[in-house]
Amino acid sequence: MIIRNGSVFGEDGKYTVRDIFIENHKIVASREEVTDVTEIDAAGKKVIPGLVDIHSHGAYGHDFSDGDVKGLEIILRYQREHGITSYCPTSMTLPKEQLLAIFGTAAEVGEKEGCSSIPGINMEGPFIDVKKKGAHVEEYIVRPDVEFFRECNERCGHLIRLVTLAPTAEGAMEFIDELKDEVCISLGHTSADYEVAREAMRRGAHHITHLYNAMQPFTHREPGLIGAAMDDPQCVVELISDGIHIHPSVVRATFRMFGPERVALISDSMMATGMENGTYELGGQRVTVKDQKAVLDSGTIAGSATNLFDCMRKAISFGVPEEEAVLAATRNPAKSIGIYDRTGSVTVGKEADLLLVDDKLNLIQVI
Repeated sequence: MIIRNGSVFGEDGKYTVRDIFIENHKIVASREEVTDVTEIDAAGKKVIPGLVDIHSHGAYGHDFSDGDVKGLEIILRYQREHGITSYCPTSMTLPKEQLLAIFGTAAEVGEKEGCSSIPGINMEGPFIDVKKKGAHVEEYIVRPDVEFFRECNERCGHLIRLVTLAPTAEGAMEFIDELKDEVCISLGHTSADYEVAREAMRRGAHHITHLYNAMQPFTHREPGLIGAAMDDPQCVVELISDGIHIHPSVVRATFRMFGPERVALISDSMMATGMENGTYELGGQRVTVKDQKAVLDSGTIAGSATNLFDCMRKAISFGVPEEEAVLAATRNPAKSIGIYDRTGSVTVGKEADLLLVDDKLNLIQVI
């Protein structure tokens, strides 16, 4: 396949009009390497990398934590149709035996035509802080346990690429010491202060689960986890830009504080994404969704009802420069979980996970 005359988004965040050559779903260097010479005329349109959502629980009436292979396939099909070509299904805080069964579905589903690929799993919980549990069930929260993690990872064929950890929990620092080279450790759902967070980062935890949500606020005398993340040049922060979790001013401020390299946009979407207003579930708890706002009976926000493509476009509508928003939904999350060698940019040798969009970034076609 050849994509002609498109305005192609580069690794530097700039657009250049050029052709793209594809063979066996890989980007190649020249026309001579292409056997299928079907052409797509992209003149007047933009070509950007397929989006990478590293934190999402579900969509279209299904949740990863249902432990249902067919349901997961429906989620993956929905995600690809909406421009998310790489998708990390994300678990909730649940009993170990249930998590083992859930993680097994990710290994079982495999690659399906018309579906997003699964480059890894995001294990959000159960190693979190009761005080900042958010939408997680308190009775299933446990202290960080290396063998618990490894058993889960073994069950899914070592697909877990992210695990959320409250650094204040008993054994948290030892957990980081043991696993920092096996998995990306994300600090979140925690009441940690600045000093504890900095120690966790010094030991090797350089990722933050949905910045601002389920953590201490950033104040002038107690900067907490947010301030610690800002001071750690290796730290990547997740940001939910759905217009509900975080005020547009704070979205703009976050990109200015962390720069274009260290923000990873996420959806944190749950099963109501793509569905009508109504009652749904997240981690076994009832969630009421109205106008894309999802809340527990207590009023606690319970994930989002927005996909990553819409979150990216909303960030741009809030005043984030387009190139920074696209990088935050493609390159940055791909780098954070170690898959940038195969996706996240329009580069020779990578998977041809590409999106054709108009000048307003409305999705036209998933390549």
